[in-house]
Amino acid sequence: SQGIIERDETTMEKEIAGLHRVDFEFSDIFYFCRKGFEAIVEDEVTQRFSSEELVSWNLLTRTNVNFHYVSLWLTVVWGVGVVVRYCFLLPLRFTLAAIGITSMIVGTTVVGQLPNSSVKSYLSELVHLTCSRILVRALSGTIHYHNKENKPQKGGICVANHTSPIDAIILTNDGCYAMVGQVHGGLMGVIQRATVKACPHVWFERSEVKDRHLVTKRLREHVADKSKLPILIFPEGTCINNTSVMMFKKGSFEIGGTIYPVAIKYDPQFGDAFWNSSKYNIVSYLLRIMTSWAIVCDVWYMPPMVRKEGEDAVQFANRVRSAIAQQGGLTELPWDGGLKRAKVKDTFREEQQKNYSKMLVRNGSVG
Repeated sequence: SQGIIERDETTMEKEIAGLHRVDFEFSDIFYFCRKGFEAIVEDEVTQRFSSEELVSWNLLTRTNVNFHYVSLWLTVVWGVGVVVRYCFLLPLRFTLAAIGITSMIVGTTVVGQLPNSSVKSYLSELVHLTCSRILVRALSGTIHYHNKENKPQKGGICVANHTSPIDAIILTNDGCYAMVGQVHGGLMGVIQRATVKACPHVWFERSEVKDRHLVTKRLREHVADKSKLPILIFPEGTCINNTSVMMFKKGSFEIGGTIYPVAIKYDPQFGDAFWNSSKYNIVSYLLRIMTSWAIVCDVWYMPPMVRKEGEDAVQFANRVRSAIAQQGGLTELPWDGGLKRAKVKDTFREEQQKNYSKMLVRNGSVG
């Protein structure tokens, strides 16, 4: 086990069943106490929202106290690395990023003035691809794309696990997508307003995001038009630390159409792509990314999936999540990524309490 504690793989139902002979005994509560202590020491949710631990030092951060000042020579190498990353790589990457963002704004604004036609669509895709590739180079990105024959097609929905805001750039480096998201202000807002003129991205106002039926309606209309680019959606709704895939929101799977799953896995030895938005703002995060050695990752395009007869949206979402987790070598967790910022709902705790009581009653008599 790589965690702080080693957990039993036996399910709770089987272990509870094994506790009882005939009647319930007070000693049975020790099982629940142990499970509670395990959750306090190392719950499987909180650790997914912090950078994954490395087995060795990558000259970026010391991820283990044992790597502190191993030798004078290693400290000198680290110092040289700081000079290289901040004095040479950072200015170069910042320049490339500025060129990419400026080109995106100018290019999409110009293309957006053209009448709707195949020429406009071609030029829009050309601008998006070119600018995305410039931005990937600004991150010193090394990306390996697998099974390109399964790339998302127009009129479909591309769903992927979510580690970082740069996930979108990683994917658009190899193809164009229609983005879905909330309207922002500042520089992001300028980019959104420019790109939507050239490409049918789906941007929502803050008030519209809360209207689930309106969101679903607009996405269905987009998918129904087979001439439009595939929609790119990250169903987890928040960034997870590159070790796991958490619960997929069912909304993306109620729209209809073909789902194209994509698994993304970063190599943490060269740079930590995970964005802990609760700890770092976007500026701090981008500075950390652009001063890392590189962004290295693998992208797997998976065979398209459709909703089976008799399968509801939740079951479909879980099936797609399982496929992505297996392909990317990620741990599959049933928890909602919203726990990154919110507390567990009282209704969920009550449901677990009812499950415990049912197991106790079923396996013994409570007097």
